[in-house]
Amino acid sequence: MSNFLEMTYPGFILKDVLPSRQKVNRFIEDLIHYIFPVTDNPEQFLKDHECAQKELRLQLEELISIAKAKERFWSDEVIEYYFNQLPQIKDQLLKDANLILDFDPAAESLEEVILSYPGFLAIMVHRLAHELYLLHIPVVPRMISEWAHSKTGIDIHPGATIGCPFFIDHGTGVVVGETASIGNNVKIYQGVTLGALAVKKEEAKKKRHPTIGDNVVIYAGSTILGGQTKIGNDSIIGGNTWVTQSVPSFSLVYHTNQSLITNRKEFTEPINFII
Repeated sequence: MSNFLEMTYPGFILKDVLPSRQKVNRFIEDLIHYIFPVTDNPEQFLKDHECAQKELRLQLEELISIAKAKERFWSDEVIEYYFNQLPQIKDQLLKDANLILDFDPAAESLEEVILSYPGFLAIMVHRLAHELYLLHIPVVPRMISEWAHSKTGIDIHPGATIGCPFFIDHGTGVVVGETASIGNNVKIYQGVTLGALAVKKEEAKKKRHPTIGDNVVIYAGSTILGGQTKIGNDSIIGGNTWVTQSVPSFSLVYHTNQSLITNRKEFTEPINFII
């Protein structure tokens, strides 16, 4: 039957072979609410919190059992280990949120950052997906990351290593590749790409994406490429720069351009734009 389906409907997916997108999305949404709950009844919340963890464990158990079906292996220890990491992940996320609050003049409260900042949402989902990636759970971490990508426009591969605290401001168009490594206290603005010099399948297991040191600021529209490219500690990468080689610590990298300002009344040629 499966051979017939492959011939008739190329690309079909059996439900019992891969986790469903709906269940993965529900898991990450429930997990976010579990870590940062919003409630108007604290007493009832305390009663429900334990039940919520049991439900999340069951959800993750189902996702892992399906994802690892081909290997015929998964363990209760994986579930236990993952949930034991959640307090540490939450501590990191609170540091991330506080960095945003301290650095962004538009942020008025920690609650505002946690509930509304797309950069924080992307960081939160990445930290949760990255832990599953480290446990070698197939498919699920990437599906979780793509949920955040669809919500925020920020594309962080679950394999990327990101220090703490970390700040993505605005965020739309940010891309962080699988083997990228980001240090502590790093700030990234919209449109930044930490990518590979070339897309080659034979380099799948190699370090393809750059390493960013501690206390680095990367401004909007900058592109940093290559697995051998290292940005030294305390450096500033200016907006719209193209970096494919390492820079030492305390560097300032910027792109120079020329903008001319004239009086439009003196401009004799007609300005007719066709878009």
